[in-house]
Amino acid sequence: MFYKEILSNNILLSAFVLYSLCFVIQMIYYWGIFGKFAFYKKKPTPNQYKAVSVIICAKNEYNNLKKNLPLILEQDYPGYEVVVVNDCSDDDSNYLLKTFSEKYPHLNVVTIKQNVNFFRGKKFALAVGIKSAKHDLLILTDADCTPKSNRWIAEIQNNFTEKTEIVLGYSGYKYEKGFLNKLIRFDTIMTALQYFSWSLLGKTYMGVGRNLAYNKKLFYDAKGFTSHYHISSGDDDLFINKVATKCNTCIEISRQSHTSSAPKKTFNDWMIQKKRHYSTGFLYKMSHKFMLGVFSLSNFLFYFTLFFLLVLLYKISSYNFIIIVCSLFLIRMISQMIIVKKTMNKLDEKKILLISPMLDLVFVLLNPLIALSNVIVKKNKWK
Repeated sequence: MFYKEILSNNILLSAFVLYSLCFVIQMIYYWGIFGKFAFYKKKPTPNQYKAVSVIICAKNEYNNLKKNLPLILEQDYPGYEVVVVNDCSDDDSNYLLKTFSEKYPHLNVVTIKQNVNFFRGKKFALAVGIKSAKHDLLILTDADCTPKSNRWIAEIQNNFTEKTEIVLGYSGYKYEKGFLNKLIRFDTIMTALQYFSWSLLGKTYMGVGRNLAYNKKLFYDAKGFTSHYHISSGDDDLFINKVATKCNTCIEISRQSHTSSAPKKTFNDWMIQKKRHYSTGFLYKMSHKFMLGVFSLSNFLFYFTLFFLLVLLYKISSYNFIIIVCSLFLIRMISQMIIVKKTMNKLDEKKILLISPMLDLVFVLLNPLIALSNVIVKKNKWK
């Protein structure tokens, strides 16, 4: 009995040390790293107008093109073109684009009639669009994305300078009722919080192709997507992970610069999308995988040791110790909610803060399952 008690105390001590260490790491991330974006205030810059090419790859996107393309073609911005790559669509996209071309002279339609893409994904179509673009500055988005204002192009391109070659924008998902929608939007907010924060610290590791800009020279100097062409996804994050430096990247988060997409309607469809995104993370630079992995692992271990300690302390009736453990949890939760609230304000996101701690716990349990599933089943679609 004596040895059993000592063993229990050693386990208790080890668990509490690990719990405290994870707490410290989480505080460093939330206040030291994520706080960089949460309290970020961009300095105003004079307006500039440079010729840009907006590139959209579309495969059977008739309804989305009909809805969103006019909003892109009617932006309040001079001297731009819109390149739409119609990638082997078998719906009525071709007829719709022909009609738009007659109305909008700055629309450049590139049609891929035969599937000569030997790899899965849209990288071939995107590379064709980039090659067809008339201008050096490129803004990328998807057919299902809606710009939130007619100043979208103006706000994004205004960040380009002699040094800035990449501009990271924000693309969220539309608000709908239901838990899945909250889950999707919370995930999008937390992802944006991470890549924006790290970018402000000179550690840019990804961008989102629904709202992303870079110049054509950068694309050609990096030899396009050749280093990861065999991966179906990654036309945005893997490319940015490769070419971003400490000095060549800028973020743009004004509400006029946002785009928005319709979220997935079923959990299964969303899981397929998540698995596709996760499949590229293994190819990030080692330093990027480390800084992302430490946060995810410390988050998982924080919750794991929390529940372990509460059960163990309850069994030995150590209620004062329970108060200490719960106090650390509350500090971490309040810190998270403050940072998430500030982030939501910047990204114009609503109606998600109060349940954010529960959503965070869901992802603590879900993320390892998605990663494990990707290892077991490696199969991704074009989109």
